Amino acid sequence: MGLNVAGNNVMLDKAAQIIGYTFKDESILAEALTHASSAGHRLQSNERMEFLGDAILGFVVAEYLFHHYPTFLEGDLTKIKSTVVSRKTCAMITEELDLVSVLNLGKGMSNRPDLPPSIAAAVFEATIAAIYLDGGYEPARDFILRYVAPHIEDAVDSAHHHNFKSVLQQFAQRHLPSSPQYILLDEKGPDHSKCFEVCVEIRGRRFPSAWANAKKEAEQKAALLALKEMDVVEVDEHGDVHLRDPETTRQRAEQIVGETDSPA
Repeated sequence: MGLNVAGNNVMLDKAAQIIGYTFKDESILAEALTHASSAGHRLQSNERMEFLGDAILGFVVAEYLFHHYPTFLEGDLTKIKSTVVSRKTCAMITEELDLVSVLNLGKGMSNRPDLPPSIAAAVFEATIAAIYLDGGYEPARDFILRYVAPHIEDAVDSAHHHNFKSVLQQFAQRHLPSSPQYILLDEKGPDHSKCFEVCVEIRGRRFPSAWANAKKEAEQKAALLALKEMDVVEVDEHGDVHLRDPETTRQRAEQIVGETDSPA
């Protein structure tokens, strides 16, 4: 059973416990948990809060990504953000929290065995808005990151292991005194169908070059070749690239620095 429109104190208390936030104005929480099917008017449902919560969620995730992943390009950040703020992820968090058990649904909806993902996602976003309206940005941000951060890490992990430049940049930042540079060595073909040859250079040492029909693709291939040449990664059966264990990676980094510091 969900909350009724007037508000059921027991259910509101249960909802507050699930959310982990004590509301000063419980009517805000009640509205956030009221689906349009049980509201006297759609303006009394959680639809407007869903709109606000979606915007707050997007901002918090964007801010988190911006500060925690300074080497990721705009395209990488956008892909990760899109995954994390998706309906699928929001619905998963709603299920994890069991917010569905305190959602106020009309009879036609409450009798359904499975709640549509769109409704499950909406209640998470509406809850974010409710916390924001009652307590401000900080508690809303804390609530979001408490449950969204693991999904951010999963999305980053998935994207990162296919982005060889990011893996190389991570390795260089942690273990090398300078960042990798991408050198365009050659380009061939007509303007509409050029091929580019690129190599990675670290502290004057150049690694095997790669050809591709786009510079960015050539850079990705060159980054992978450099990682393999340095023997600091493993590639699994899915094509995901993982840095080796920390001790092996550290030892290889020391060897690489020694090689680049040695006179020719």
